[in-house]
Amino acid sequence: MTVQEYQVDDKTRAALGRVAVLMGGDSAERAVSLKSGSAVLDALQKAGVDAFGLDVRGNLLNVVAGLECDRVFIALHGRGGEDGTLQAILSQAGLPFTGSDVMASALAMDKLRTKYVFAGCGLPTPPFRLMTDAGQAEAIFAELKAPLSVKPAREGSSIGVRRVETLNELREAFEEAAKLDVMVLVEEWIVGPEFTVSILQGQALPAIGLSTDHLFYDYDAKYLADDTRYLVPCGLPEAQETDLKQLACKAFDVVGCRSWGRVDVMQDQQGRFWLLEVNTVPGMTDHSLVPMAARAAGIGFGELVVRILEDTLETPT
Repeated sequence: MTVQEYQVDDKTRAALGRVAVLMGGDSAERAVSLKSGSAVLDALQKAGVDAFGLDVRGNLLNVVAGLECDRVFIALHGRGGEDGTLQAILSQAGLPFTGSDVMASALAMDKLRTKYVFAGCGLPTPPFRLMTDAGQAEAIFAELKAPLSVKPAREGSSIGVRRVETLNELREAFEEAAKLDVMVLVEEWIVGPEFTVSILQGQALPAIGLSTDHLFYDYDAKYLADDTRYLVPCGLPEAQETDLKQLACKAFDVVGCRSWGRVDVMQDQQGRFWLLEVNTVPGMTDHSLVPMAARAAGIGFGELVVRILEDTLETPT
């Protein structure tokens, strides 16, 4: 079915009631969020859902206090909307919302602590260190194997991420990342293909292989470039893709996520998979990966957003 053809029935429409699609926000991912929210709102309205959009700015307590709706579709990316803050406020207000709960949202947004969980559960993730001061550069560079990835621990969309190969580059990258977050994550750079696995209602959708002429799958490659290559099928043998999906589902579960999300994974030159992060409110733009994976599984965008929204009928606030 196309987005235009997908329609909710009268019973579902009545059960969903009035739906607020929250988008925008004040994070570094505001522009992406506005695109995601607009796409979600358009699809819900075309499916017959009584939905309206709201560009969220400023105090979230005031935003939620003024909401007149029955449930919320969260299309906010980054801090405030994806890190458990909005989820906690909506929970207190008694408003059902899409996606993961407070704890999982906060944990997944913090890439450093997500990796602690992966490591503690025996799941493969690249060796890493927390960096809070430029003076730690020499010790970290000696402990980890270059090249390295340097990233703010609590940003998304590859904002502030740099690949470094020398000690001086590590210092410089830290200074830039520290402008965005006092906690900077440094991890070994896995050389090999990147994959992403979308999770919908407990099931892994077809994996997507990512290929770009950029140094890595950065912000520009994700949202702006037209030459990024998305491989669906992902190019892995069936058995390996099954292993990849199972690993992604384990990562999703140990973080405590629910309903939908996306797990990013690297494969090294020996064929081993390494977990990078879990995304609890992935992008829903025309370049986004969850809608792409859903299409590969025969799920149109309209059905996808309705299914995500329908989960709010079953999950507690």
